[in-house]
Amino acid sequence: MLGLEQAHYKTGKYVCERVETDEANRKALVKIRAVLKHPTQGDLHNPKKTDVPLFHERKALAEFEKTWVPLSTLRPFEGECPTYQDSLRATWSEQFEQLEQDGSEWAKKSQEALLELRNEYRFN
Repeated sequence: MLGLEQAHYKTGKYVCERVETDEANRKALVKIRAVLKHPTQGDLHNPKKTDVPLFHERKALAEFEKTWVPLSTLRPFEGECPTYQDSLRATWSEQFEQLEQDGSEWAKKSQEALLELRNEYRFN
């Protein structure tokens, strides 16, 4: 078994275990262990815009969820892996505070989405 790795998936970043490698398609199937960066809220194709057809609420991948990521996004993970719940709470809080400092219309709408996610994540 390979050691823990970190991977980017859309706008999030995660600690993961590689489950399978598909060299032909240059992808790896990974199992999520912790969150390093909470996904950005809103429309990925129109960053920091609120006048979009759908302002997406983006959840972090769940603990032990499996997903395919490009091999190019994988890097070795150094250090101790935090618990999933602690990492989710920390990255959610970090993003919420950064948005508080931004103060733009996009930031406020992103904070609203994060508050909804907080309820789904079941932490106060």
